[in-house]
Amino acid sequence: MFKRAAIKKYGKKLLPALQKRYGEQQYYNPSQVRTTVYKGNFSPRYLPLGYLMFIEPNQLPSLIKEEFPNLCINNYTQEIRDYLDKHKYYGLLKFLAE
Repeated sequence: MFKRAAIKKYGKKLLPALQKRYGEQQYYNPSQVRTTVYKGNFSPRYLPLGYLMFIEPNQLPSLIKEEFPNLCINNYTQEIRDYLDKHKYYGLLKFLAE
């Protein structure tokens, strides 16, 4: 399901792209993340990962339910953790290993 290059790009380049476009913030809103993903040539397939990384955690459940109704965010997060463990990669995704 996951492609190493796409995940690494999210882990290494999405935050700098968000900061360049919107300035440094603790969290970004879903629209900012979505726009940066589509205009920054990131794989939209992994947009939930962008949301997981950069929007306020309390916004995540309702957003995922609305935009990705067939996606269980807990299973998705675990799948990413398993992938990262298998490939020994974390980068900015290290928060998922905790």
